Amino acid sequence: MSRTIPQSGWWQNTGAPTAQRPVGTPAHPPVKNAAAPFWALMVFTFVLLLSPQSLIPALAPLHIAFVAAALAAGLYLMQGFARRSSVARDGREVRIAACLVAWAVVTLPLSIWPGGSIAFLFGIYLKALVIFWLLASIVDSIGKLRIVAWGLSLMALPLSASAIMSFFSGGFQTEELSRGLDRIMGYDAPLSGNPNDLALMLNLILPLTIALFLGSRNLAVRMLLAAFACMDVVAIIASYSRGGFLVLGVIGAVYLFRMYRRGRRGAALILAVLMLVSVPLLPSSYLGRLSTIVDIHADQTNSAQVRLGDSIAAASYIVRHPIAGAGIGNNILALNATRGTTWTMVHNVYLVYAVELGLPGLALFLLLLKACLNSARDARCAAEDNPELAELFPLAEALGVSLLAFAVAGFFYPDAYQFYFYYFAGLAVAAKSIAAQVTAPVAPRLPAFEAGWSASP
Repeated sequence: MSRTIPQSGWWQNTGAPTAQRPVGTPAHPPVKNAAAPFWALMVFTFVLLLSPQSLIPALAPLHIAFVAAALAAGLYLMQGFARRSSVARDGREVRIAACLVAWAVVTLPLSIWPGGSIAFLFGIYLKALVIFWLLASIVDSIGKLRIVAWGLSLMALPLSASAIMSFFSGGFQTEELSRGLDRIMGYDAPLSGNPNDLALMLNLILPLTIALFLGSRNLAVRMLLAAFACMDVVAIIASYSRGGFLVLGVIGAVYLFRMYRRGRRGAALILAVLMLVSVPLLPSSYLGRLSTIVDIHADQTNSAQVRLGDSIAAASYIVRHPIAGAGIGNNILALNATRGTTWTMVHNVYLVYAVELGLPGLALFLLLLKACLNSARDARCAAEDNPELAELFPLAEALGVSLLAFAVAGFFYPDAYQFYFYYFAGLAVAAKSIAAQVTAPVAPRLPAFEAGWSASP
């Protein structure tokens, strides 16, 4: 039975297919991973994003997230040992990540607080790297990648819905937390506990929701996904996060640019006009907050001024400690020693790496970020004109946009070692691996007698 090839959309360049083998026949058919590690990883994702133990306290002692991640890793390792195959994901991205961890370990003796650095390394960073490795290794098919995209899009619903409900019901932070500005509370989960983190999480998921919309042919499904995306956008605005707004603007600009480049210029122009027309409809207090992006001293909450001062203090510390830094997890202590005790961290991912791991640590992270962006790009390019990878194209493109979104958000967020980056980076590496399974060159088959002759001594 022949397979139907999806028709090209605006997100794909039209052109002659470059596949050199029958559709549906991968270059090197891999042995697929069992389903159990993948679904354990999905359970971990669910717990990480939605924190069901916050709603059902009886679940807290069970440590579901740890159990799910350990189960995924254990099952994957057992599968590898049973097959006598390597469980280490080879690739430039993994090697750079390993070098970054090694540098963090090497600098431990020079840390301001070695005990705190060790606790941070094992408490947060290695967990994020384990998930990075698992995603890169276990998500080994387009089907699994689509399930992850659907799972994240559905898990974003409670986040966006709670933000919208809080905004319109007046569920704002206390005066002490909001500093006089009405801002919603975050979602009670590790990655969205305050409105800024909630906006970041929704921004990173949004491109995957758009990818599912672009890849679907079912009108009802497309309408549902469009509603999901709209809820994400409204929730990001409701968070009053300046960084969230800038990242959202980058995502919109990237997709509009690609629509324009791919021949849908009229639609891109209409969407751009609609976005501009909708700006006056935003609350005046929101527009006033956005104005503080360029006029820092106009911020009545004083947060912009504090963050600028922290950035200057971080730069000063880097100049004085350019190699080893303060040790992983110690940027707060480094800033306290530089500009006085305020117990606040620098809201800039790149400065966090430079303060804590020195310029070598920053360089390694930038190499890792670039390598993962290249992974998403390579997967997108491989899928662009290949009918076997038609479903991969919008997903790979979305992962590239998500990583670009994090690269921009990094200038406004302190979350250097958290799951935000490493989760989507792992998916980008997985997408490149999926594409390589199909596009790798095929060794020519020899006739039977030639094969026998070549095998003779």
